[in-house]
Amino acid sequence: MTNRLGTRTERAPTTVIERLVSLACLAPSVHNTQPWLWRHQDGVLELQADLRRRLPAEDPRGRNLTLSCGAALHHLQFAARALGWETTVDRLPAGAPDTVLARIVVSRTVHHAVARGDIDLLRTRCTDRRRFTAWPVPPDRLDALCRRAPMWGARAEAVTSDAARFRLELLANRAISFLEVEGRRLLEQDRWIDRDGPDGIPLELLPDDPDPLQARSRFRPGVLEDTRLVIHGGERVIALGGDGDDVGSWLRTGEAMSDLWLEATRAGMSVVPMTQPIEVESTRHEIARTVLTSRFEPHLLLRVGWQAIGRRDLPRTPRRPLRDVFVG
Repeated sequence: MTNRLGTRTERAPTTVIERLVSLACLAPSVHNTQPWLWRHQDGVLELQADLRRRLPAEDPRGRNLTLSCGAALHHLQFAARALGWETTVDRLPAGAPDTVLARIVVSRTVHHAVARGDIDLLRTRCTDRRRFTAWPVPPDRLDALCRRAPMWGARAEAVTSDAARFRLELLANRAISFLEVEGRRLLEQDRWIDRDGPDGIPLELLPDDPDPLQARSRFRPGVLEDTRLVIHGGERVIALGGDGDDVGSWLRTGEAMSDLWLEATRAGMSVVPMTQPIEVESTRHEIARTVLTSRFEPHLLLRVGWQAIGRRDLPRTPRRPLRDVFVG
């Protein structure tokens, strides 16, 4: 295939597409539901939302599902660049079914060296729910992470002042207390913990003794040991969102989340998503009105901090086999 400048453009073969999809599926997702499907036909890769994996009690609008798919979309673009390929992305293509979130063409005009460090980064990134150290992330590092969001059409703001952090903590605890009494949500969460299969959250990745001084967790206790004595207070929070609160905005926020998370991992930081305050609409509006200085719709919060040196590596969360998520 030759473009209008006379340069020959090479479309990625199915073997490359399969590898890219496998790497994209390493993306974080709500409760590790991995709510995505991929279809490759006539040189075009299609990302679809797998509505069978939506959480109707916790995520009735599909915001968290779409954020997850946005993260996978960014992972795919990141992996393509690392392997020397270029991507052209059509988000929410006109005339497509609502479940189609993006169509991607993977091609190249020149061969580039493989960035093996970036491939390793995709495999290294994880959700480490253990306590952060007391050492705070410096403001300049937070600002650098936030500046990445506009590249993906999203907005980001670090919550750094003592007053804003205190207000956010109050709102987050209020939201979690509200959600804790909803039986349908609790049952839904339990269905995704310690499952037999290639998805969900293993007990080995949930702390065994939630600390009252830590940010509260939506999950019941697991078996992850964390006996190191650490003074609390080092974590910082970044709010991610956009100008709207719709599927298109959620998709781009998911891409920005993935980009920010990978760069934080590259710098040695740890990231833990926190969506509970956003899932309660009254709390979400309060965060936008009383915590954030910028005017945008928050879609999720990210806790950012440093893990203690010397902690053992976490086991990897399971992933669905390629045959379950990809049709070539």
